[in-house]
Amino acid sequence: MKNQKKQQKQPQFNQYWIFGSIVLVFLLLNIFSSGGSQSSATTTPSKFFEYASKGDVERIEIVNKREVFVYLSRDARLKDEHRNSSKNSLLSIASKNPNYRFEFGDLQNFENKLSKVNDENNQNIEVNYITEQNIWGDIIISMLPFIVIIAIWIFIMRRMSAGGGGAGGQIFNIGKSKAKLFDANSQVKVTFKDVAGLEGAKEEVQEIVDFLKNPKKYTALGGKIPKGALLIGSPGTGKTLLAKAVAGEAKVPFFSLSGSDFVEMFVGVGASRVRDLFKQAKEKSPSIIFIDEIDAIGRARGKSNFTGSNDERENTLNQLLTEMDGFGTNTNVIVIAATNRADVLDKALMRAGRFDRQIYVDLPDVRERKKIFEVHLRPLKKSPSVDVDFLSKQTPGFSGADIANVCNEAALIAARKNKKSVGKQDFLDAVDRIVGGLEKKNKIITEDEKKAVAYHEAGHATVSWMLEHAAPLVKVTIVPRGRSLGAAWYLPEERLIVRPEQMLDEMCAALGGRAAEKVIFNKISTGALSDLEKVTKQARAMVTVYGLNDKVGNLTYYDSSNGNEYGFTKPYSEQTAETIDKEISAIIEKQYQRAISILKKNKKKLIELAEVLLTKEVIFKDNLEEIFGKRPFDKEEPKETKSK
Repeated sequence: MKNQKKQQKQPQFNQYWIFGSIVLVFLLLNIFSSGGSQSSATTTPSKFFEYASKGDVERIEIVNKREVFVYLSRDARLKDEHRNSSKNSLLSIASKNPNYRFEFGDLQNFENKLSKVNDENNQNIEVNYITEQNIWGDIIISMLPFIVIIAIWIFIMRRMSAGGGGAGGQIFNIGKSKAKLFDANSQVKVTFKDVAGLEGAKEEVQEIVDFLKNPKKYTALGGKIPKGALLIGSPGTGKTLLAKAVAGEAKVPFFSLSGSDFVEMFVGVGASRVRDLFKQAKEKSPSIIFIDEIDAIGRARGKSNFTGSNDERENTLNQLLTEMDGFGTNTNVIVIAATNRADVLDKALMRAGRFDRQIYVDLPDVRERKKIFEVHLRPLKKSPSVDVDFLSKQTPGFSGADIANVCNEAALIAARKNKKSVGKQDFLDAVDRIVGGLEKKNKIITEDEKKAVAYHEAGHATVSWMLEHAAPLVKVTIVPRGRSLGAAWYLPEERLIVRPEQMLDEMCAALGGRAAEKVIFNKISTGALSDLEKVTKQARAMVTVYGLNDKVGNLTYYDSSNGNEYGFTKPYSEQTAETIDKEISAIIEKQYQRAISILKKNKKKLIELAEVLLTKEVIFKDNLEEIFGKRPFDKEEPKETKSK
């Protein structure tokens, strides 16, 4: 450790030191080559002839026929007017320097005037002619354009290839891999204990690590180690976290990089980096390569190539396919990749022999959310009122990243309120903040608008309370959040399959807001935009995707392979399109009239609920039970049974 610290403290070699040293040497040579001319005082030709007429000048030197160095006599140097004629310098100690210097115009005129002064004063000033050459200065001036061009070229090329770091960031190593290597000496603190939930995916990935640790256990029976595993799932479900756990658990070299690291503006760089990556991995085999966001280079070939020209991304993919399963491939290198766009990947990349295993990382269910909460609650100072089971039930559809964000937001909210611990209400506020947006209590809203919002949200609550398959209500608020003026929070049931009556009840509940405006005010507004968008998507899915419409029949126009990527043609005729539009409109209109009928039957309770909402601004399930009574469709929560 001490030796490593000493090595770190030693200054690293930098090529700019060489450039600086060369420039410094040139400057010193230029200064010293100028001799003592820089230490003498400047004067004018008229002053010089004045000194010459007085007899103060002993001799002069004419340098390069344009400059005169003046040397005064010993007596003249003692005069007051010449006391500051030469500056003290290191050079003046070693040699006698000129006292004055000046430049003149025409040499012939100067010589004639000097001869006239000599004749008039009966004196003979010694004149010497000197030709000086600054060799180093001439060399620098002649080479300067080339130096500037080379420097600009190096600067541009370094900028163009920058961003990779290490060997990949240098111009002569641009084809090198940008992968980060994690080995036994690297400190990767994430392990499988830090990955909560994802039991099936974690088991598959753990087995890959075990393959590399104990290969004989599997090869003894004639099995082969899988060449690749593809992690598929929605954003935030923990694909990259699983890869980090593999890096922390595996005792083999782990190469990590993103799919975009292969893409470069230079032709052939992507394929070169793929070759270099697998070359390094094979040299350190057994090893693991992790490619995050592989869809950056793994998209299906030929779909986006309108021009017919050579595609750098396709060349990179072709090289990757060859390295994973081609002549001369090494089975001791396992490739793990992650993507949330498996539908756009090339079929050749997805086949067995390249990615033998496709591991689906789904959104966590209620049990897995509980485990994820337990992981993220460890570093928080939480109050005893925090119930992990309650939090996991309040966050349906949340990914692992969302849950981590909830815990962090709850801690920030508690700190903003100067609390010493994070309480249950802080977590609920954090969920509201993430789902609904920032609370805007100061938003300017008129009384009529506030009343309309209250009846709109009360309509949602009333209709959902009266329908069997609608999601149970959690709370209703008319406090503006984000872009919405009010909101109703529900706790949807986590279903694996959905039946038509369940979808229709949800659509009817979503239309309850506009229906309430119609029943109470006999007017409608633009406040139901998000509700109409949601209902239209559900009705269209019923007709065109799930085959739940009698007139259209048991047909689906959904293409899971994404074959018609650009949608140039519809997979149905114009007559069928007209039927689809009519059926979608009929479904929505029927549920709208159903919502109006429910609200007319419960108009008094609707008004009472809206008045409570106007007073309190936020109401909960208990307030609805006081007005409507116990909801007849509420189911008892199933109790977990422990198997012996």
